[in-house]
Amino acid sequence: MRHRAPRPGADATELLDQVAHGDLDAFEHLHRDIAAMVERVTARVVGDRSIASEVAQEVMLEIWIKAPLRDPERQPPLAWVATIAHRRAIDRVRSEQAESDRRRREAYRTATGDRGDPTADTATEHIEWQQIHAALDALSPRQHEVIELAFYQGHTYREVAAILGIPLGTVKTRVRDALIRLRRHLADQPRNHPA
Repeated sequence: MRHRAPRPGADATELLDQVAHGDLDAFEHLHRDIAAMVERVTARVVGDRSIASEVAQEVMLEIWIKAPLRDPERQPPLAWVATIAHRRAIDRVRSEQAESDRRRREAYRTATGDRGDPTADTATEHIEWQQIHAALDALSPRQHEVIELAFYQGHTYREVAAILGIPLGTVKTRVRDALIRLRRHLADQPRNHPA
């Protein structure tokens, strides 16, 4: 589902419109243009550069998935991206806090011999995040591998090609196919709070 190459100097609105139609080249350009801004937003919320970098990669994946759902009349593109980044960072902070609270309760119970209620200890992730994980699990091993390297470990497509010892074009094809599959999988899921 490749489209024309983004024109030189294309703005975020044009790029997001092309991304919404599955254009991987436009997504690469958009990623390059907004990655630093996304990381700044996430870093302000989470307060840790390495975690902010992880969250920023999750944000980029979410942008790819949600681009077709964006209402251009509702929010300018950079505000839309910043909203997603802010929400994802808050989700991470809440998740980290829930894990910290769970560990603290477990330490207390261990020290006092109190068994507690295991159901209350189960940290419930945000439904949207569970849906993304389920979609990632639905990918083929090869697709999952390139998504992991490119989006979660932050490698460029050229680096992914070198790591896996495959041609750059193969990496791009696998990423494109994986992103299309993720989008289709998530399109079938109920929406919670679209940005």
